[in-house]
Amino acid sequence: MRSEIIFSDVVRVEPIIHSDERGSFSEDYNYKEFSKIGIEDKFLQDNISLSLKRNTIRGMHFQKKPFSQSKLVKVLSGSIFDVFIDLRKQSSTYQKYSSVTLGNGEGWLYIPEGFAHGFCTLEDDTKVLYKVNNAYNSDSDSGIIYNDPFFSINWPLSTNSSILSKKDKNLSSWEDIKDKVDL
Repeated sequence: MRSEIIFSDVVRVEPIIHSDERGSFSEDYNYKEFSKIGIEDKFLQDNISLSLKRNTIRGMHFQKKPFSQSKLVKVLSGSIFDVFIDLRKQSSTYQKYSSVTLGNGEGWLYIPEGFAHGFCTLEDDTKVLYKVNNAYNSDSDSGIIYNDPFFSINWPLSTNSSILSKKDKNLSSWEDIKDKVDL
């Protein structure tokens, strides 16, 4: 297994793939191996999202304490532009974001608790798996509008072509919620 910190505790993890004339095999997730690289979260739930159309945006979501979540994100088909914003007040990258493009077969992206997370699909029929270390709680559910001018995320699409849920269209700006967020 190979790993690389790509932004303030966000880690990209690539399993070792063994290939021969039959195809390939990889040990995709193994708690013991992940703990060797510092990812010791106990993941309790797997979620899968299927986005039918390119330019679908999901995010920027997070859960407040005591239901904060870390995530392991993997693309099962298609590709995404994945974005994570550090909302941990004690962090040197507080209120900063980064992004990475992930495609099918490219391993995992680990996003620790304290981050808002979202993505934009780059292809039709994109399926994303994400493991979470805490249960969903509707009272702790929160998010930041994807095009918040405070962060000025450079999404790879024109805003006129994006597809969002009603919930995501109505998320708050960071300025409106930042004093109420405890992650």
